[in-house]
Amino acid sequence: MEMLKSLFERRSLRRFLSLLTVISLMFLIGCQDSIIDTEDTEPTTDQEAMQKIADEDSSLQSFDEAYNEDEFMDFGLGKIQAQIYPFRVWHRVHLVSRNLNVDIQGDTAYATLTKIYEGTLFIAASYDSGAASPDTVIQKIFTATVTRNLIFVKVAHTPRPFLNWRLAAVSLPEGGVLSSNIDIKKLTIFLPNGDTLVIESPNDYYLSRHHGWLWWWRDIPIIPRHDSVLVRVELFSAYEEEDFVTVTFGRNKFGGEKHKRRFEFISSTQVAGGYEKVYEQTFRTHGFHGFFHAVINAFPRLVIFDDAAPVESSMWGIPYFVKRD
Repeated sequence: MEMLKSLFERRSLRRFLSLLTVISLMFLIGCQDSIIDTEDTEPTTDQEAMQKIADEDSSLQSFDEAYNEDEFMDFGLGKIQAQIYPFRVWHRVHLVSRNLNVDIQGDTAYATLTKIYEGTLFIAASYDSGAASPDTVIQKIFTATVTRNLIFVKVAHTPRPFLNWRLAAVSLPEGGVLSSNIDIKKLTIFLPNGDTLVIESPNDYYLSRHHGWLWWWRDIPIIPRHDSVLVRVELFSAYEEEDFVTVTFGRNKFGGEKHKRRFEFISSTQVAGGYEKVYEQTFRTHGFHGFFHAVINAFPRLVIFDDAAPVESSMWGIPYFVKRD
């Protein structure tokens, strides 16, 4: 009996030691995998470091959320006699490529971020002028290009490039489906604190990424929750008819409520080759705090009210920060 007991204990000990060895090996392999992954994702050049900083920056990330619209954003278009009678209009985009072109000059780096999106413009409409609801959804495929400039400053000289650079300022994004028939020329933003932003070249209009850091750049606008901002858009259009101009805002990757408003037509002046037009709209922040973008899209009327007209658009955006009370 004692011999059997001793044999059982030795077998149990061997099983325990074998199990312990397996667990140790699994832990070691896991640690090695973790180290390998960290080394794979750690930038090894200044270019890679700046790309990673840009990809992870919350003031830049919020643009994609606003640029990519959703079907639930519903608003009335009214009945206008045209080939089709739209009820709802929205577009969806997905990023297909991005490129960060960097020019390092000493301890400052000037970069141009170019993103290309493939998108679909959806028009829920009817061919019947008397219809009370849409009975068809027209889809138009398009490719949009968006550019914005970034300025990085060197803050350290470590062997790890990701720790050496800091995003100092961002320009406004600009792009769309480039066309000579529609072009936003000027954006005037009336902030709740009485300040006014006048923008005529988005890629040359820089906002400081860190509040009050450098005096020659404006800070990213800070807007209280549930406050209103008036936006005035001045654009050139080759067409006499009222254009389709909207602002999308209110959501980032962390939450919020996405909204869309159509601008109100204010005036039109005929010029060589087309018309200079003015539109205005007010958007109101919600209860979520953080970085967001207001994205202004301008389409010629023909794009929305003709089922075969190709997509033409001009897009400007502006980042803003909603603060807690």
